[in-house]
Amino acid sequence: MSRVMKLTPTLLRRIVLEERARMMREASQDPVAGGADHPEDVKAAETDAADLAGTLEQNIDYMKALKIHEAQLAAKLRRIQEAKSKVRNRIVRKLG
Repeated sequence: MSRVMKLTPTLLRRIVLEERARMMREASQDPVAGGADHPEDVKAAETDAADLAGTLEQNIDYMKALKIHEAQLAAKLRRIQEAKSKVRNRIVRKLG
């Protein structure tokens, strides 16, 4: 269950100050705010396409692994439900 928090003046003030600090941090990383007048002066971080392909490949492999794990858990759950059903039927027969 989630807890409901009241928006008090103190909490609102803290949220605004945190947001202001975050915006100031981001502004200090902005090259235009840092004094670059021309786009040619800004150096962009370049990433090789092979690096991105490797990351994509890792994500795909991870999804495959998760799918295998999900199938194993589903099979295990099915066995547990079957065992519960057998025990439930056994109890009902003994009581009835």
